[in-house]
Amino acid sequence: MPEPVTLDVLAIAAHPDDIEITCGGTLIKLAAMGRVTGALDLTRGEMGTLGDERSRKAEAAQAGEVMGLSWRGNLALPDSAVAYNQENKLKIAQVIRDTKPELVILPHWEQRHPDHLTCSRLGYDACFLAGLKKINLQGEPYRPRKIMYVSYFRNTDYSFLVDISKYFEKKCDAVRAYRSQFGGEVTAKQIFQPGLDIFDLMRTRAAALGQLVGVQYAEAFTIKEHILIDDPQKIPVQSI
Repeated sequence: MPEPVTLDVLAIAAHPDDIEITCGGTLIKLAAMGRVTGALDLTRGEMGTLGDERSRKAEAAQAGEVMGLSWRGNLALPDSAVAYNQENKLKIAQVIRDTKPELVILPHWEQRHPDHLTCSRLGYDACFLAGLKKINLQGEPYRPRKIMYVSYFRNTDYSFLVDISKYFEKKCDAVRAYRSQFGGEVTAKQIFQPGLDIFDLMRTRAAALGQLVGVQYAEAFTIKEHILIDDPQKIPVQSI
């Protein structure tokens, strides 16, 4: 993996392209705001029907450039066999200690793909373990301040939505970097259901979420704690 840098935000996902499809717009927006953003892929996506390790590695690097990431790593865990164990927790915890993100973005725990679910569980545990003084990790104890979970199409328990209207097309460009997965007439279709183009799916979903809060495009997130409001009168989105 590349040398770590100190991050403001670290997104963690099971496979290359997961981050781009789910929270790519938010990462692009945060980078545009001056935040130092990074991504950690747990696997190389080698079990996918399309592409191979080499092509997906190059595509992930290109997508990271489109999103403005300052750092991207890959743990090279076995695709479709990501294990929920202490060894993998510590591998992620070491990345968290090395990069020191204040915010970590994880997959939502309601999932179709087992790797996504395992990633969610591993990521949370790693955030906790990274803060333990006596654990077998290098560096000083560190624990992110905030964890949020990005929607993966199934859940509807959104805590808040992020307006990505200005950044949606760039999000699509990041996904297009994965030419082995989404390029051409054949590979751009039948990803989530027969005949449905991934970009049509992303646009439809982002527009539907945006409609909920009065913007063109949005991404949805869930947190496990309550949200504290300083001035209730300034909460955005009209009630009526």
